[in-house]
Amino acid sequence: MLRFLLRRVLLGIPVLVAVATLTFLIMHWVPGGPFDTEKILPPAIIANIEAKYHLDQPVGVQYLLYMKQLLQGDLGPSYKYIGRDVSDILRDTFPVSFTLGMCAVLVVLGMGVPAGIISAYWKNSLLDRSILLFAAMGISIPSFVLGAVSVWVFSHQWHLLPPALWEGPRYMILPAFALGAGFAGYIARLTRTTVLDVLSSDYIRTARAKGLTEFKILIKHVLINSIYPIVSVMGPLTAGLVTGSFVIEFVFSIPGMGRFFITAVTNRDYPLIMGVTLVYAVLIVVANIVVDIIYGWLDPRAVSYTHLTLPTILLV
Repeated sequence: MLRFLLRRVLLGIPVLVAVATLTFLIMHWVPGGPFDTEKILPPAIIANIEAKYHLDQPVGVQYLLYMKQLLQGDLGPSYKYIGRDVSDILRDTFPVSFTLGMCAVLVVLGMGVPAGIISAYWKNSLLDRSILLFAAMGISIPSFVLGAVSVWVFSHQWHLLPPALWEGPRYMILPAFALGAGFAGYIARLTRTTVLDVLSSDYIRTARAKGLTEFKILIKHVLINSIYPIVSVMGPLTAGLVTGSFVIEFVFSIPGMGRFFITAVTNRDYPLIMGVTLVYAVLIVVANIVVDIIYGWLDPRAVSYTHLTLPTILLV
C-alpha cells in the first residue's frame, strides 16, 4: 500500500508542475498587463513598479523566478491587494470555500444517492420519471440561476432563510443547495444506472430465492456493489465543488476564494490567479489519491492493478 501511495504522489508532482507552467504562460500570453488599467503614471514610476515585481525581465527569467518561489513555498505578493501575500489570502479564504464545498458534497450524496436508488427500484413508474425529470433539470440549470431562484423563493417570498453573507449554519443552506443540486442530479442518474445493473445480477436473484428481505439485499448486496462508480466520480467532483463555488460565492456574498479569484481575473493579478489555480490542481491530485485509497480499502485487489496515468489525471 505504501508503494501504491508513493507512486500516486510521484505522479501528482509533474501534474502540478504542468499546471503551474501552463497557467504562467497563459497569463503572460494574454494581451495587456496587471497595471494597464491604473491611472496614467509617469514612465519612471511604472518602470519602478515593473522592476519590483520582475515584470521588466524576459518571460523565461520570470518563469524561473516563479518556480523558485514555488519550491520555497512562496506564492508571491498580490498585485492588487497591496501588502498581502497570496498565501495569506488563500489561508484566510480557503476554509470558507472548503466548508461550502463540503456542505455541497452532503447535498449531492444526501439527494443523489437515495433518489437514484428509489428510481431504480421503481423503474418506469411515475416516481422514476419524476426523479429523472428533476435530475435533468438540476443538471441543465446553471448553479447561479438556481441560487438566484432559491434566494427569491426562500428568502424574499417565504422569509425562511437568509439571502446572503456567511454568519452561521443557516447561511450555508441556500448556497450549498445551489452548488450541489446539479451534481446531485448527475449522481442520481449514475446511481440509478449502477443499481439497475446490480439488480439484474444472478446473485441478487439467488438472495431473493433464499428469502432475504429487500432491505437486507439493498444494504448487503446492492449498495456495496453499486458504490464503485460513485466513489470514482466523487473524488474529482469534491475538488470541483470546493473550487467551483466561485460564482456562487459571488452571488451570495460569501468571503471565500471565489470573490478574490474573480477580482484577480478582472484586474489580472497574476500571482493570485496562479495561486488559486494551483490550489485547485492540488485538490484534484489529493482527491484522486483519496479515491485510490478508498478503492484499495473496498477492494484490495485494486491496489495491484489500478494505474492512474498522467493523461487520466489531466482529463479528470
